[in-house]
Amino acid sequence: MTKYIFVTGGVVSGLGKGITAASLGRLLKARGLKVAAQKLDPYINVDPGTMSPYQHGEGYVTEDGAETDLDLGHYERFIDEDLNKYSNLTTGKVYWNVLNKERRGEYLGSTVQVIPHITNEIKEFVYSVGRKTGADVVITEIGGTIGDIESQPFIEAVRQISLEVGRENSLFIHVTLVPYLRGSEEHKSKPTQHSVKELQGMGVNPNIIVLRCDEHIEESIFRKIAMFCNVKDDCVIENITLPNLYEAPLMLEKSHLSGVVCRELGIEAPEPDLDEWREMVARINDRRERCVEIGLVGKYVALHDAYLSVAEALRHAGYYHDAHIDIRWIDSEEITPENVDETLSGLDGIIVPGGFGSRGIYGMILAARYAREKGLPYFGICLGMQIAVIEYARNVAGIPDADSGEFNELCKNKVIDFMPGQSDDIDKGGTLRLGAYPCVISPGTAMERCYGTLRISERHRHRYEFNNDYRERLAAAGLTLSGMSPDGRLVETVELTDRPFFVGVQYHPEFKSRPNRPHPLFKDFVGAAAAFAEEKSR
Repeated sequence: MTKYIFVTGGVVSGLGKGITAASLGRLLKARGLKVAAQKLDPYINVDPGTMSPYQHGEGYVTEDGAETDLDLGHYERFIDEDLNKYSNLTTGKVYWNVLNKERRGEYLGSTVQVIPHITNEIKEFVYSVGRKTGADVVITEIGGTIGDIESQPFIEAVRQISLEVGRENSLFIHVTLVPYLRGSEEHKSKPTQHSVKELQGMGVNPNIIVLRCDEHIEESIFRKIAMFCNVKDDCVIENITLPNLYEAPLMLEKSHLSGVVCRELGIEAPEPDLDEWREMVARINDRRERCVEIGLVGKYVALHDAYLSVAEALRHAGYYHDAHIDIRWIDSEEITPENVDETLSGLDGIIVPGGFGSRGIYGMILAARYAREKGLPYFGICLGMQIAVIEYARNVAGIPDADSGEFNELCKNKVIDFMPGQSDDIDKGGTLRLGAYPCVISPGTAMERCYGTLRISERHRHRYEFNNDYRERLAAAGLTLSGMSPDGRLVETVELTDRPFFVGVQYHPEFKSRPNRPHPLFKDFVGAAAAFAEEKSR
């Protein structure tokens, strides 16, 4: 029978429940178990697709096109399993489904209530991921903090699941903060005690308590929490802040987390095989002092989580090249013709990631031009590809008013625009080109060099496309259209083939990068940037 693990958080938000859940998933997979992970988010948005990245960080996209919480990126990077639309559920989606069922008369005239109708919808979603994946263990993270009004239906639903599947098939892990008071030089367990008491008041008794801390916790605190929170002594586990988040599974396993979980769930499994993961972490920690400085030019740089997967993919490539990646976070709104040289000087490469709307676009165009004219490695992702096309059209192909229909609807030369059949007269949610699409690569291009194949599949999240009316003119001016949809209708990638790396892609390769298997485009981009840095230092 599928085993269910529920991860909750207490005291404050942002404790790293997602990293804890992802690390446990990696440990259980290393024991030979099939693991699935999902996130339950209390916000009322149907999905994060229409939310500003400043609100909730990046919007992550799965292979099947679901727009999800960024924690799913952690799950995929740690567990190395592709997730799907059953991996993220929001309050908005729950109520949307329930209200549609009520309108269709599926409740046979019953009064629709939080219990049982809302909780049943949540339960069905949790059960579905186990059925769809055939997982031995389903790890479910409940977003928010215990005590929040929004998360109460989710807590009640997982409480009911625990009763339905039996205590021997369900497990609750509670992640809490243990603050350190420097004035008295001691840790305080009281916030954890109160958080667990709040959870117990909702009918849930945690089996394991994970203590988030910046300093190592003294043994007396472990004993006190075990006693007052009614858990076994070895079920109180330290989760200390680490300089490298990929050390988290190894750190948690030092406290025998996966062994305790298997014991509590009655799972017989071999010891985890973490040799490959240990080698990767050792390689990360043993990197040379070589540093590659990448300028990330975007409009949401005030919140680094808005580009979380891009930053991680850059670091993955850095691990491969035995280099430290120093990301210079550059607000595109602050780049002007007067300061562009000063702002971008000293960089070894420029990356322009995805985004929506017209704010900060001119600064991105200036950055793309700077990279092209200075011979600097350039990587444009989604919006970053469109920026490269606009810049090239304006300054090389002789189309000075080239623009995107997204930024200037009245523009005469929309080199980026809706394709025939598309329309702006639609709701924003769920109308993007989402999920995995195939792409055919032209031989002899930088794209072929990176991938080593002529056919790929990558995840998309965008609405506007390269305008086919400008294909011939831009190609004649020297822009290589190096990747196309299999039917030839959509331009997926562009490049300057005569450069070490100047590539724009319409998709989001960062979602498929892994710490032990960097994405080929990021690997070659960082490699070109490292070579540029070495040449510059001679």
